[in-house]
Amino acid sequence: MIKYILLLLLVVPLLLVSTISMGKSDARNVQTVISDWQFMWDDQPGALISPTIVRDREKEEWLTGAQEKERSLNSDGVNSAWNRFTLPALPWKHSAIMINHVKGQNVLAFLDDEPVFEAKRDYGYTNHALLIPVHPEDAGKTVYVWTNGTHHMPGIQGEVILGDYEHLQRVFIKNDMKDFILGCSFFIIAVVMLFCCLFLPKYTVSSWLSLSVVILASGTLLITYSPFLYTFYEDLGKLWVSLFDISLFAVLPALYYYFENIYGPGPYRLLRYCRRFQVAYSGVCLLFLVVNIFAPQSVYEMYYFVSVKFLGILIILELLLLIGITILYASKRNMDAYIFSVGFGMMAVATVGDLLTFYYRGGHYVFVLWKWGLVAMMVSLIVMLGRKFVRSHEQVLTYSRKLEMFNDELQRSEKLEVISELAASVTHEVRNPLQVTRGFMQLLSENSKDKDREYFNLALKELDRASGIITDFLTFAKPEMEHETRLNVGDELKHVRGILQPLANLSGGTIELELTQDLFMIGNSSKLKQAMINIVKNSIEALDGEGLVRIWAYARNGEIIIHIKDNGIGMDDEDLARLGEAYFSKKSKGTGLGLMVTFRIIEAMQGSINFYSKKGSGTEVVICFPSIMSTKSE
Repeated sequence: MIKYILLLLLVVPLLLVSTISMGKSDARNVQTVISDWQFMWDDQPGALISPTIVRDREKEEWLTGAQEKERSLNSDGVNSAWNRFTLPALPWKHSAIMINHVKGQNVLAFLDDEPVFEAKRDYGYTNHALLIPVHPEDAGKTVYVWTNGTHHMPGIQGEVILGDYEHLQRVFIKNDMKDFILGCSFFIIAVVMLFCCLFLPKYTVSSWLSLSVVILASGTLLITYSPFLYTFYEDLGKLWVSLFDISLFAVLPALYYYFENIYGPGPYRLLRYCRRFQVAYSGVCLLFLVVNIFAPQSVYEMYYFVSVKFLGILIILELLLLIGITILYASKRNMDAYIFSVGFGMMAVATVGDLLTFYYRGGHYVFVLWKWGLVAMMVSLIVMLGRKFVRSHEQVLTYSRKLEMFNDELQRSEKLEVISELAASVTHEVRNPLQVTRGFMQLLSENSKDKDREYFNLALKELDRASGIITDFLTFAKPEMEHETRLNVGDELKHVRGILQPLANLSGGTIELELTQDLFMIGNSSKLKQAMINIVKNSIEALDGEGLVRIWAYARNGEIIIHIKDNGIGMDDEDLARLGEAYFSKKSKGTGLGLMVTFRIIEAMQGSINFYSKKGSGTEVVICFPSIMSTKSE
């Protein structure tokens, strides 16, 4: 159930994101994009910011078109710049200008000399989105955008779009909703997983907690990296930046801990050492963060180096290490490792690509790929989670079947133990009176008339049958092998066939014995013959007329395996389950003691017996004994 909830929490935001994206692409058909805006560096103090100062500058100072790339060549330490463009005709009744990406610490916008937008930030998030309402009579006016706070390509970075105000307002809100929705979905998934930890076994809690922290931190990164919060809740900007940094510091130690829970310490204990190092480094970054919050001017440059530049390089190296370790474990043909390798590999490659692009462009880059790589990794983790639930369910079913089997075996053992104790105590008390009675009956029969002698003979036969039953009870109660010797299994089976061949012939059946090699074991010859005779005799009686009983034996993996197969009437599953029970027999006068004794004899000689049968298709008995070689080695 939980896996379906997790999949729903992920799929629904993705559908919403795709809907938002389609809405954005359809909106382009009714918009105008301005691409001929100009750029110029500015070295005036902040108090003198006004379009009048730069309006009459030399045209050569304004960069346009192909010259735009030269803005990054500024080397005078100037970090302020102007952008400007002229409004064309505005056919909409309620018009607006939308600039989806402006880079700068502080941003001011003017319509000719009139201020129309202002954003002043004292924290380190420099991405802005602008939506400025204009009127049809503003056509021909010049829009000026002033930015400062970054040395690398400040000012307008995205498109300048003109269109209907209401329509652009919807697009403006939707632009950054994708990241916000994805982040919220990850946040909810992490909360659900944290709640599930209350009901999980203790040995799984650590891995679940680490995975929950990874998903929670990833969701927070998505939410706080998006301009959505900074645009609509700009007064809480410091909080959003701090949450982004804390999540960044937490995600790698948690990810390493999760890897360590899955794969152990890793080759040469690399995972454990990297996890400890990353925990220590994240602690240092948190310390700098606290100092930077209370004294931002004193340690900002050092904090930026520790938490952005150097940490970015660490992330690249550590993700490459994790990719290598994931591939190593995936090479062991583990399906979960394959799934995780694909998802994590996509996330790592996307993140490394974003970081490399960030450094290649000198810090002028908005991270995009890592978000979708993160989605791929979350999907793989959820699939692994679903597989884990399936495996757990299968294990529960397997354990239940084994428990039922063990309970049946325990009940059978208890029954056998009771019967064994009862048989041991009764046989000695009953056998002697029976022998005395038989002797007197035999004397009386010798002096009786012929008519009475027939009754005496019937009585003697019944006494002999009772004595045989008592012998079976005694054998069952005490199956120990008094005289164990080296036995040739082939000779023992030939002897059994010789004894039972006449019985098979009388029933219209045949016994075939196939031996291809000499087989030796340790056991008691008479007990082994007794067990084999009981089994083969049952097969003969199951032929129900003409039929075949095949006996063959061979050695494999230190065991002697004997097969006894007939093509008789067979048994159904219910009869198979009851074989070996006391007083269960398919014969009219059977007691079931024969198979009970056979089981006890085979068990006493360290063997095992299994029956395979189908109604109308015969029965096969497979008996295994340790060979003489394995017995000696033990």
